[in-house]
Amino acid sequence: MIGVICLNPALDITYHVPAVDWTGVNRPSSVRARPGGKGLNVARTLRSLGAEVLVMGLAGGITGAGVDAALRELGVPADFVPVGGETRRTVTIVDGRGGEAASFNEPGPVTGAAEFGELCARYDEALAGCAAVVLSGSLPPGLPADSYATLIEMAAAAGVPAVLDTHGEALLRGAAACPAIVKPNLAELEALTGRPLCTARGADRQAVAAAAGQLRATGAQAVVASLGAAGLLATTQDGSWHAFPPAAVTGNATGAGDAVAAGLAHGLVLGRPWDERLRHAVALGTACAAAPAAGEFSPADYASILGRVTVCRDGDR
Repeated sequence: MIGVICLNPALDITYHVPAVDWTGVNRPSSVRARPGGKGLNVARTLRSLGAEVLVMGLAGGITGAGVDAALRELGVPADFVPVGGETRRTVTIVDGRGGEAASFNEPGPVTGAAEFGELCARYDEALAGCAAVVLSGSLPPGLPADSYATLIEMAAAAGVPAVLDTHGEALLRGAAACPAIVKPNLAELEALTGRPLCTARGADRQAVAAAAGQLRATGAQAVVASLGAAGLLATTQDGSWHAFPPAAVTGNATGAGDAVAAGLAHGLVLGRPWDERLRHAVALGTACAAAPAAGEFSPADYASILGRVTVCRDGDR
């Protein structure tokens, strides 16, 4: 079983608008609502891959109850500690003219030490049945930046590898707790290093590799940097790789990074070598970006893309 920790879940709402008018009234041609937030997208992707999963997190209010019920309808078991506030919503608007998307993410309910303590107690019991854990998404207001680090250390004590996907101080503190994999994107790496990682031609691979190495030096066993449409750059104990999709995909990239995290965790549990782990992760992320709703993918797209992903070990080209 793979445990997925989602401390700040959400109800993801996606509006598809033929032509967005940012100063007027818009009438979406379609509306999709799904349980979301980064961790829930990871869990749904893992479930689609056939993995046994358990979502653990914090949820409250009418939205939280709806997220819990929707997950169960999807066959994704969940164990949420109730909180006093209302679970957040995220809204993505997709412009039909070119496929561009904009997202609006609420902060989430304020969470206290008692609620986090109850989650830790349940998590400690669940670790006995986990082959890996994924800790994904933002921290809700009220929780300290070392909350993920605490959970990673608990997993390590139980002999369970952890995959971390978050940002800011929580990312830095979590990386120092020595997770198996940390998955930042370019913006998150830039924020940590304080220097630009892109040129006019796209991501500067050398600069990204240096930033990933800097993050790995804090304690993470491996850092897999998401380069968006340019794929993934992995810095590990076994070497470095660049994996990239066959072509750029336009569409709703919301949830694509979460599909990547799911692919990395799935590959970790299956014992795939790094090149294959990255190949599957890139294919999942690309298939997710092509899907109409956040956090979903077409198995046919995934299978088609998988065979066309290119993976190069550092020094091969």
